[in-house]
Amino acid sequence: MLVPDETHDPGLQSWVDSANSVDTDFPIQNLPFGRFRIPNEPYWRIGVAIGNQILDLRGAGLIDSADMKDLLALSPDAHQRLRSAISQGLRRGSAREKDWSKNIYPQADTPSGLPCDIGDYTDFYIGIHHATAVGKLFRPDNPLLPNYKWVPIGYHGRASTIQVSGQDFFRPHGQIASAQTGLPTLEATRRLDFELELGVIIGRPNSRGIPIAMPEAENHIFGLTLFNDWSARDIQTWEYQPLGPFLSKNFASTISPWMVTLEALAPFRKPWLRPADDPQPLPYLESETNRLSGAIDIRLGVYIQTSKMRELQMPPQLISQSNFAQAAYWSLSQMVAHHTVNGCTLNSGDLFGTGTLSGSGEGQSGSMLEISQGGTRPLTLASGETRTFLLDGDCITFKGHCEAEGRRRIGFGECSATVLRPSDLF
Repeated sequence: MLVPDETHDPGLQSWVDSANSVDTDFPIQNLPFGRFRIPNEPYWRIGVAIGNQILDLRGAGLIDSADMKDLLALSPDAHQRLRSAISQGLRRGSAREKDWSKNIYPQADTPSGLPCDIGDYTDFYIGIHHATAVGKLFRPDNPLLPNYKWVPIGYHGRASTIQVSGQDFFRPHGQIASAQTGLPTLEATRRLDFELELGVIIGRPNSRGIPIAMPEAENHIFGLTLFNDWSARDIQTWEYQPLGPFLSKNFASTISPWMVTLEALAPFRKPWLRPADDPQPLPYLESETNRLSGAIDIRLGVYIQTSKMRELQMPPQLISQSNFAQAAYWSLSQMVAHHTVNGCTLNSGDLFGTGTLSGSGEGQSGSMLEISQGGTRPLTLASGETRTFLLDGDCITFKGHCEAEGRRRIGFGECSATVLRPSDLF
């Protein structure tokens, strides 16, 4: 079990002044990892975000490899030693300030890439309030299918179309069935949606054919990101039976550029609780550590800014808030244990999406499908516009952070992209 240590001390200050701001996502207590590029350089560097700057880890002599997968595959002890070394070197008064300041770059001037090369991608469905709300739209009397409370449901997605925050995408085409005739035509989706998720980055791989047991599961997770699994609901309705999503999900997914490590999240762990009258997990999905600290208190928000809002110089509008600890029915460890119970191999850099993390109350929906009740209840924006689903020019931004009494607030940065009008190929 990861527990808070001296790197989480709320009194720590950094010689990088912007890291000491009370509203920064990246104080010295956070130290998330990602990749960045110096202008006119062809290769990615590995860095840690500190305030509004980035520390080049290889330039500072902290790592030897330029391949993020080598860092991801390190043991938990090695990760903690690296975190401690970075923390000590960035602290105010550190003897490393003179040398390391030569390896500090402004985030605003250094483009960020995907936090790592993503191999395989699995999207889970652990948000029980989302699953219930969507189920009610189609099965009012039986919203949750019988297996939901027994098995962490997921499907394998497309890694090639995962893109970093700030990269926009075209509205996708696909087959859509006519409500009048029931026959499909090829056209651009009219029911484009976002899905509020977290991304789980796999660190250490497991051996081929060897399941990962619950007590070891988090030793194979490097960190978490924000994740938007864009969805075309009208394409999805036509294609998802009997084998699940296909073109409705694989056109674009957006990930934030910084991986917040499980070490950084140690002060924000909470007990993982299952309602007493629900089925209790099978033994391979159960552990004492998971019961004591399997949940993480991460506060999430969804913001929209339309073309009209930008023209009027209106800021993005908050349209939903949620919390990972309250939204997730299954834990990180349970996702890893179930994914490998059949012998499946996980590799460094694999990505899990959690599934949509909706809360149970008003204003806590993680998708437009829920907010608009399947398109029947338009959302009115501060600009006077309404939305049931997303229009061209709409920019969706996810934000997330952790805070607790006696702890420094740490954040995840932003996960943002704008919907572009459909391509002219059809």
